[in-house]
Amino acid sequence: MGCPHFIRHPRPVKSIRRKAPILLPSPTAQSPDPLRQLPNPAPDPDHVRDSIIACELCPRLRDYCTRIGETRRRAYQDHAYWARPVPGFGDLRACALILGLAPGAHGANRTGRPFTGDGSGDFMYPVLHDLGFASKPRAISRDDGLRLRDAWIGSVVRCAPPGDKPTPQEIRNCAVHLAAEINALPRVRVVVCLGKIAWDGFLAHLLLGGVIARRSDYRFAHAAEYTLPSGLHLLGSYHPSLRNTNTGRLDRAMFAHVFVRARELAGVR
Repeated sequence: MGCPHFIRHPRPVKSIRRKAPILLPSPTAQSPDPLRQLPNPAPDPDHVRDSIIACELCPRLRDYCTRIGETRRRAYQDHAYWARPVPGFGDLRACALILGLAPGAHGANRTGRPFTGDGSGDFMYPVLHDLGFASKPRAISRDDGLRLRDAWIGSVVRCAPPGDKPTPQEIRNCAVHLAAEINALPRVRVVVCLGKIAWDGFLAHLLLGGVIARRSDYRFAHAAEYTLPSGLHLLGSYHPSLRNTNTGRLDRAMFAHVFVRARELAGVR
């Protein structure tokens, strides 16, 4: 719909005590289209990281992560747990964004880096390394020298939830961090969601931003692929959790297939 035409009032409005005519916009003047305005500048990555680490929005999750860090698993009794919300990490020039559910209680909640120090990471990083996204096939600690190329790894929830089940409100609370990280990654062309909760969390982000009209148009499945109205590509994969990989629901070939496709769509050479 075009902008409405403005009509010059034939005489001054009574409540305005002046004789000069009221100057109104010309009928040909065009109001800026909010969908065509320049985007806000990308947020400072360090500020985004600090905001995530300092977050206290979800008391249940903060209490759980702190208690896990104090009691510790027997195998990690001599480890100093991170026990804070976990920021994403990777290449700030990434063209592929990999989204998981949340930190593992004794994985990222311990090490402070996504998919580091647990079975999910042990399954994922060798595949990322083989395909050129990761500099090493193993992720042990946040200072192990592992680097990502053309990829960024984050999650829709930044604190480890009891039973790997965040509440809907906790996911909504964390959406501000997801949005901030995405806005700091202006080169992303493809998003790979690991599991349905990550998929739904990303769709909620798109819905809030007006990129999509309905979530129901985008159904999760392993190797699901959609091109969004914005031109961004969306891929789905089963989560590389031990319950999926140990039961054969997800194997290495299935997982690698998704990331081969991600490289193609992202234009990574």
